[in-house]
Amino acid sequence: MDSFAAKILSWFDSNGRKDLPWQQDPTPYRVWISEIMLQQTQVVTVIPYYLRFLESFPDVETLAMASSDDVLHHWSGLGYYARARNLHRTAITIVNEYKGRFPLVIEDVEALPGIGRSTAGAILALSSNQRHAILDGNVKRVLARYYAVDGWPGKTSVSMKLWASAEQNTPANNVAAYTQAMMDLGATVCTRTRPACAACPLVTDCAAHAVGKEADYPGRKPRKDKPRRSTHMVLVRQNGNVYLERRPSEGIWGGLYSFPELESANDVNDWCERVFCAKPTSIEPREVLSHSFTHFDLDIYPLHVDIEPISVSDSDEMMWYSPEVAPQIGLAAPVRKLINQLELTR
Repeated sequence: MDSFAAKILSWFDSNGRKDLPWQQDPTPYRVWISEIMLQQTQVVTVIPYYLRFLESFPDVETLAMASSDDVLHHWSGLGYYARARNLHRTAITIVNEYKGRFPLVIEDVEALPGIGRSTAGAILALSSNQRHAILDGNVKRVLARYYAVDGWPGKTSVSMKLWASAEQNTPANNVAAYTQAMMDLGATVCTRTRPACAACPLVTDCAAHAVGKEADYPGRKPRKDKPRRSTHMVLVRQNGNVYLERRPSEGIWGGLYSFPELESANDVNDWCERVFCAKPTSIEPREVLSHSFTHFDLDIYPLHVDIEPISVSDSDEMMWYSPEVAPQIGLAAPVRKLINQLELTR
């Protein structure tokens, strides 16, 4: 075993995290769910979602049989909803093509929706102790600093260098412990800001630390100013319920229920006539709600609309949502917040 892996494993024995929910009975299914949830999301946020998700969907068959609305409901508030849609698609694929058994061949795992090289490696390493390197955000940071790898990891040439280092240092034995250790080291010691170098098992050989330039690695993504967009959300109220529509399966909040969106407040009357064949009895603008996505910021202008009595029934694409009943559907965080505000102002 080389000195790099030996130091990592020795540190993990004394300092690594060993009580995370997905570390208990680490089956491929349980590890897979955790790895998807942990993509771009911190452990402390994931844990309660993970526990609720496993309680409702304890195995791949249960997840495959669930409705997309139920899956998205359990994901509501966690963000990056394509992860949930891909999770559901993958469960169906595993049941149909692998007879409900999670595949244990790396190429088969990588071919599943929403699973890339690093995630596939992590699933098989952590659940089956297979020797596969990983390169998530934490591991990129550790390796970039240790070897002083210049450049943004999203650049192909930089990524290739980091992958080569990840492959080189992954040991033949104790792969599950080493994989978890690398993720833990990046998450708890070699952090993005203020790394605790004195507690790091690699500090004596770390190239970035040797020259006091830990903050320079990994290189930053070339900065672009995020555009700012705006939309008007129509909150139509009737008999204590609000009108929601299912969003397209792809794109922002794909497959979730949301308030209808309009470009302008001036379009409300025409929209009500077109959708309900009725006129609003009142239109009340409310305070703007801002929400930030990875690639842009969104200003939501809520319009509280009361409407004449109408008889429009629920369908697969729309529903009258009762906050008191709160059916199990997927709601984006801003939509849920607007519904809660609506309740407070009734």
